[in-house]
Amino acid sequence: METKYLLHHVFFWLNNPESTEDRNKLIEGLNTLKGIDAIQKIHIGVLASTEKRDVVDTSWDVSELMFFENEKYQKIYQDHLIHQDFVKNYSHLWKKVVVFDAQDV
Repeated sequence: METKYLLHHVFFWLNNPESTEDRNKLIEGLNTLKGIDAIQKIHIGVLASTEKRDVVDTSWDVSELMFFENEKYQKIYQDHLIHQDFVKNYSHLWKKVVVFDAQDV
């Protein structure tokens, strides 16, 4: 049976979007989340240089996409000390965060 993942996609808007140092610091923090076993797969990204179109939101700076087996594992991630430390140690870098959670169909 194929696993139907829960996808957790997070977009970050930096306080200082022109700062490569701040962007790299946030990416460093996101990489610490790889230590959480509940995450099946994680992708950390920045804006792609694809064609600009009206339907494409290019206002964000960094994103993370995580795959979880189910809601139980996503909750383990949310409560995990590594995640809590990430928020505590890196949240000063962003002014806005938007999360999209989706379930495979």
